[in-house]
Amino acid sequence: MQIAVLTFDGGNELDSFIASTILNRLRLLGWNAWITSPADEVASLNGVTIRCQRPLEFAAEADAVLIGSGIRTRDVARDDALLAQLRLHPDRQLIGAQCSGTLLLAKLGLIGDLPACTDLTTKPWVIEAGVNVIDAPFVAHGNVATAGGCLASHYLAAWMIARGGSVEQAREAIHYVAPVGGKDMDVERAMAVIAPFLVEAAASA
Repeated sequence: MQIAVLTFDGGNELDSFIASTILNRLRLLGWNAWITSPADEVASLNGVTIRCQRPLEFAAEADAVLIGSGIRTRDVARDDALLAQLRLHPDRQLIGAQCSGTLLLAKLGLIGDLPACTDLTTKPWVIEAGVNVIDAPFVAHGNVATAGGCLASHYLAAWMIARGGSVEQAREAIHYVAPVGGKDMDVERAMAVIAPFLVEAAASA
């Protein structure tokens, strides 16, 4: 499973690095999550220089795509030339977006009027784009998922692992990164959040 973790200038480190770290727990099984950007380097939300691992075009050929958020996502959403390079395929790709990344999914026409999640800051902009925003940390419709809140990134990672691999692999990945003393509790909570959407995906398969 090759995964493009879309990271733009001003991107939130928590979105890109938490999800990619969890997904790369399956590297020995052939999984690779790559920081994917429109430039060789981008500066994060807090000014950290991030070296791109794959060019933006990689998103079109990846097995899965995660879109992180950032302080300049609205600029990306207004850049028609940049959006035109994001050729995503929900019929064959797992696609997830977090916080303001949901705005990009909306601009790409991958949400429509389906319920979606985002952060509180981005919520008005996503609603303006015609999306029905719900008060929840995670929701998925088929191969497309959205999450709201920086620490919701592990829900996206767990969902992607459960869909592309197995539920047990998702549980093991979350267990590894969960805080000591609360691992079982965190695993159960994460799996409870994504479980209804795994059942839905299996039913429609």
